[in-house]
Amino acid sequence: MNSLNQAMLINGIVLFAVLEADLGPHRKVGAFRILRPVLTSAAIVPLFLKGFVGSGSGLVLELAATAAGLGLGLLAASQTTVYRSPRTGKAASRAGLGYAAVWGIVIGARAAFSYGSVHWFPHQLGRWMLTNQITAEALTDALIFMALAMMLTRTASLAGRAARV
Repeated sequence: MNSLNQAMLINGIVLFAVLEADLGPHRKVGAFRILRPVLTSAAIVPLFLKGFVGSGSGLVLELAATAAGLGLGLLAASQTTVYRSPRTGKAASRAGLGYAAVWGIVIGARAAFSYGSVHWFPHQLGRWMLTNQITAEALTDALIFMALAMMLTRTASLAGRAARV
């Protein structure tokens, strides 16, 4: 599978997993809901991750993408309300259009970048990567780290808020 197809597959998996789990007015927050993104991440990492760059510009890119994922995960989490369900007395959440918009915009931008890197601006991206000594693997890994950080940050926020409820 080529890098573009891998990126599109990861984008689709992440978007489906979070929207299916979170979108709606009264979503139970239980162990499976918290563990599912962790298990999804555990499945994605060995299949698609090329390796971790230990130094240089590649490492900086991976760290920056991870930091961006953390920030975007917090933004997504801020669009979710966690409360004690009046029906069950247990933690539940509500996420609507704002939550879906954050995820849709982020995943859409990632997909557009992945597509554009092959079809719209491959030469410019190649020059930038060469100038900055960034390998294709480091770029791919950075995008994966960003997606995973966003998903896991959202999960940690949900788990923490549910525990307080």
